[in-house]
Formats: sequence, C-alpha cells, structure tokens
Amino acid sequence: GETREITVLFSDVRGFTSIAESFRNDPSELTNLMNRLLTPLSNAIIERQGTIDKYMGDAVMAFWNAPLDDADHATHAGEAALLMFERVEALNQRLEQEARSAGRRHLPMEFGIGIATGNTVVGNMGSDLRFDYSVLGDTVNLASRLEGLTAQLQVPNLISETTARAVDGQLAVVEVDLVRVKGKSNPERVFSIIGGQALTGDAAFKRFRDGLDNCRELYRSRSFDECHRFVAELDELSRRFGVPGIVEVYRARCDNFLNNPPDEAWDGIYNAETK
Repeated sequence: GETREITVLFSDVRGFTSIAESFRNDPSELTNLMNRLLTPLSNAIIERQGTIDKYMGDAVMAFWNAPLDDADHATHAGEAALLMFERVEALNQRLEQEARSAGRRHLPMEFGIGIATGNTVVGNMGSDLRFDYSVLGDTVNLASRLEGLTAQLQVPNLISETTARAVDGQLAVVEVDLVRVKGKSNPERVFSIIGGQALTGDAAFKRFRDGLDNCRELYRSRSFDECHRFVAELDELSRRFGVPGIVEVYRARCDNFLNNPPDEAWDGIYNAETK
C-alpha cells in the first residue's frame, strides 16, 4: 500500500434492528429493501467520484482520492452525503406509499453519515489467501466513530475538522461540538454539513452558524443560563436547516448543569462513551 490523504465516509441505518424484525418472516423482502436502499446510496457516491470499499449489512464505507487522484476529495465526499440524504428521502416517500397501500406500518429509513479526511495507507490488504483494495489508518477509525456519534448529537452527519477546513467556501458547514470519541484521548472539533455552496452566502445560515458559535462559547464558559436562553433563539433556524437536534442537545445539557453543576475538573468536552 501507499500513504496518501483521502476522505473516508461511513453511513449506517438507524434502528435497523427494528426494520429487520418487521421482516422476520420474509428475509427475502428485507434483502430487496436493502438493495433498494444501497443502490441510490452507491450511485450518489459514484456520481461524486467516490470508491465504494465495502457493504456491511445496512452500512456503506467509501473513500475518495484513491485509486484515482481527486484534488477536491473532501468536497466530493460532502456533496455525496447531501445527495445520499436526498435520494433516501425520495425512497422513503415511495416506501410510505407502498406501506399505506398494503395496510402496514411504515418504518422510515433514517441513517447517519460520518466523514473524516487525513493520511491513510491505501492498497491491497488482508491475508495470504485473500485480500481487498482498502484503506487503513486513524482517519478511517475517526470517520466510523463520527458516524456513530451522529445519533448522540442528533445530527444527520458529522465531519472532522480537517474535512471542514477542506470544504470551507464549498459547502455550508457549522461547528457542532468538541468531542472525545471512544478509544481516542485527544478531543476532536466536529462539524456538520447543512447544505451546498449556494447556502454559504445565505444571511439566515450565517446567523445560525454565528449563533451556534456564541452558544458553544457560553456553554464552555459555564454560562449555562445564558446559553439556555440563546439556544431558544436558534430553535426556528435549526428547524429551517433540518438540524433541530443541535439545539435540543445544548438545551438538555444546560438544563442538566443548571440543576447539577459540573465539578471544577469539567472542561466542556463531550466524552462519547459508546461507538
């Protein structure tokens, strides 16, 4: 293998156990459903010059800038993520119509995406008997952790700081939190992609981004009462941009710390206890 900078993407369906249980008497139909999901997701990745590494049940791993060079690999990965959400929204509309016609409950397909950019080893990896063209490195682990963290921070996607810097001006991004992911000692600034380049100059988006920045500063300075009032003002904008969970997370944290103040050792970093 060779060492090169790439961008890695992980996506995973939330609540897949419940979805699979609803097809417990018809596993072939579950297979058909997964094919209907993975096909638009895969097409979105390929359309944005990505390389699909593997499928893991309902999960997809992909990367950019290997084997072919891609100078805008971080931006293309972010664009693919936005396109993946768009495609699944269309799929959910069809599935809801089918469920209504069949008189059964509709379980929407919801998923999270984690993206990280950095140096990895890219090449043929595996055993003496079998190997795959894949990537290995801390960046891969971080992307996987960020995907899992989307549910905890209640956002559709999370990207690393390196990715956020690389897509600056190309995608509309907001900083979400300072997190110490499970298995890593150093905290990571994590961000979320809100929209494409057209949104970067939007006045409302800038107010939302700047408001979140102020909210985080108040939170980390232990001004929980002020932070609580501030997030209330961001509620409408967060819903407008499809990320109301960001506001809910900080509101719940402030409520907790107003009733149970943190000790002197508290550093404002969110420690993720699960993957």
